[in-house]
Amino acid sequence: MTYCVGLLLDAGVVMLSDTRTNAGMDNIATYKKMFTFEIPGERAIVLMTAGSLSVTQTVLAKLKHKIDNPEAGPHECILRADSMLDVAEIVGRTLNEVSVEIGGRMRTMNQAARASILLAGQRKRGQMRLFLIYPEGNFIEATADTPYLQIGEHKYGKPILDRVVRPETSLEDGRKAALLSMDSTLRSNLSVGMPLDLCIIRTGEYAIHSQQRIFAGDETFSAMSEAWSQVLRDGFVGLP
Repeated sequence: MTYCVGLLLDAGVVMLSDTRTNAGMDNIATYKKMFTFEIPGERAIVLMTAGSLSVTQTVLAKLKHKIDNPEAGPHECILRADSMLDVAEIVGRTLNEVSVEIGGRMRTMNQAARASILLAGQRKRGQMRLFLIYPEGNFIEATADTPYLQIGEHKYGKPILDRVVRPETSLEDGRKAALLSMDSTLRSNLSVGMPLDLCIIRTGEYAIHSQQRIFAGDETFSAMSEAWSQVLRDGFVGLP
């Protein structure tokens, strides 16, 4: 399984994913689930994937093939699309086509192959947007009322996001909230695991602002996790 979370803030987007993939407790591997694309100063896009690797890797391969094809037009290539809505439609259409193709083969063996994608980014003269794209190709968008989206094992990391994240939340606080959301999931679900991939895009920069891989044993992440646990313990003891 996996856990990916994206925050849509006034100041930009914070995107965080784990890297664990498993097909049973004796078959655990590490696979990258975050992918970035950019034309610095013109557009920046982040994709995070959850679900069947056969589906997600095929989708990424097809998207990259269109990027490499100089004849691919704005309705085919995510780096030439006219808007982030068009990017979401390209990704959704590709995900649906691959899901139908691979799912049909898997059903003959009584197996399923499903995947979902978080997509965020901004094109010059456009707004920062965050989408959750379903296997059928349809999607929903983050709003001011719910400025975050999740895929995978989302239930453990959702409470802190509901309590903390608002559109006006700073990128640094958003980063902290995303990491604590992941920390809660890591503690409660063995199918989610390190290392973590973190990406931030600032509003109006049209470029990837920062990318980071956080490995198991990272001192800063471990200190934050322990500090959060202590805060919760102290708060619990102090409740009337």
